[in-house]
Amino acid sequence: MKIAILKERREHERRVAASPDSVKKFTELGCSVTVETGAGVASSISDAAFEEAGAAIAKTPAATVKGADLVLKVQKPMLAGEGLDEVGLFSKGQAVAAHMTAMSDGAVVHALNDRGVTVFAMELVPRITRAQSMDILSSQTNLAGYKAVLDACEHFGRALPMMSTAAGRINPANVFVMGVGVAGLQAIATAKRLGAVVWATDVRPATKEQVESLGGKFVAVENEEFEQAQTAGGYAKEMSDDYKAQQAALVAETLPKMDIVITTALIPGRPAPVLVTEEQVKSMRPGSVIVDLAVEAGGNCPLSEFGKVVEKHDVTLIGHPNWPSRLAETASTMFARNLLNFVTPMIDKESKAFTIDREDEVVDGALVALSGEVTDPRVSAVENTEGSSKAASKKAGAKKSAAKKSAAKKSGVKKTAAKKSAAKAAAAKPAAQEPADKPEPATTQEKEG
Repeated sequence: MKIAILKERREHERRVAASPDSVKKFTELGCSVTVETGAGVASSISDAAFEEAGAAIAKTPAATVKGADLVLKVQKPMLAGEGLDEVGLFSKGQAVAAHMTAMSDGAVVHALNDRGVTVFAMELVPRITRAQSMDILSSQTNLAGYKAVLDACEHFGRALPMMSTAAGRINPANVFVMGVGVAGLQAIATAKRLGAVVWATDVRPATKEQVESLGGKFVAVENEEFEQAQTAGGYAKEMSDDYKAQQAALVAETLPKMDIVITTALIPGRPAPVLVTEEQVKSMRPGSVIVDLAVEAGGNCPLSEFGKVVEKHDVTLIGHPNWPSRLAETASTMFARNLLNFVTPMIDKESKAFTIDREDEVVDGALVALSGEVTDPRVSAVENTEGSSKAASKKAGAKKSAAKKSAAKKSGVKKTAAKKSAAKAAAAKPAAQEPADKPEPATTQEKEG
C-alpha cells in the first residue's frame, strides 16, 4: 500500500497531514510513504526528518500522488480555480482522507467522485468511544480553545491573575466562555490556570458539572426545559423561543461584567449562530476582548471580521483564521495521529493492501464517496443548499478572491448533471444506513463538543 502526503496550499494553512512518528508507524505496517518536498516546513518538520522516518520525498505534487492508494491531507484538495488543481492529480481507484467540509460545501467531494476517487471526510468520523483517537475535530479544537486564551491575553491590557504587590492589589480578570464543547472546556482550563475568574454558558445540562469541575462558574437559565435540553447522544436540542429569550437576557446581564469573552458555537453545515450582538458589545467595558472562534463560519458576533483584529465600541474583536494552524507543529502531530489511527484498521495484516470495510461504523461514517457514488445523503443535499450556505457565510467569504468565486461557479455548472446523478444515487441509499440518532443542534452547541 502506498500512502502520499501532499503539501497544504490553502491560505492560512500551516499544518501537514503526517509526522515523522506517523510515517515510521505506517512503514512498520508495511506501507510505503511518499511526502511532497516542503510539506512539513511550515510545521517545523524538515524533509530530512520525514526521510529519516522512512518516507520518500517527491519533488512535485503530481509525483507525490502518482501510484498512491491513499492520499492524506489536512484540508480538502483544491479545485482548478483555487490555484493548483489538486483534484486533477487524482486517478480512478485512489482514495483521499482529509477535512472535506462535506456538509457545508460538497463541490470538491462531487468533483473527486466524478473522477472515481474514494473520499473520506474526517470531520464525519462518528462520535463514539472507539473513534475518539481518530476525531480530528476534538484534537484540533482543543488546541483552538487553548490558543484563544493566549491570543486574548496578547490584546488584553491587564494581567489575568490576582496579584498582591507592594503597590497594591490587582483584581483577577473575568473570562466568559460561550459554548462548552472541546474548545470551550480547554479555554476554561487554560484561563483558570492563568489565574482568571472563569464563567461559562451552554444549554446542555451535562456541561454544568464539567464547567464546575474545572473551577468555572456556570451561567444558564436552569428550569425544567433546561433539564431536558440534551439528547441521548449528548447533543443539544433546539430550545423554545421563550427559553432563548430568558437565556439571552441572562447573557446580556453577564457580559458587562466580563473582561474577555470567548465564543465557540458552530453548527455543522450552517452559519455560526450569533451569541453576542452589537448592542451587547456596546455594553462591555472599554478594553474588553472578544475572541470569535467561529469567525470562519460567519462569526458568533456580527462585528468580528475574518482574518482581522479590530476594535469597535472600545472592544477588541479577534477573528484569526484557522486557529489550530497557529500551533502548526502540535496540531500537525495530533492530526497525523488521528489519521494513523483511522487508516491502520484498513491495512490488511497479511497482504498489506488497503481494504474498506463498510461494516465498520467508523469507516462507513466517514465515507462520503465510493465507486462513483456519493454514499452520504447529507453531502448530496449540499448540492441543493450550497448557494444559500455560501451566502450565509458571506462574512467570511467576502475575504475570498474573485477568482475563487468565479472558479466555484464554473465548476458548479460543469458538474450539474453528474451531481444530480450522484444525488439520486445517494437518495436511493437504504434507510438502514442513516444514522440512528441525528440530534438537532442548538445555538450554543459546538460540533466538536
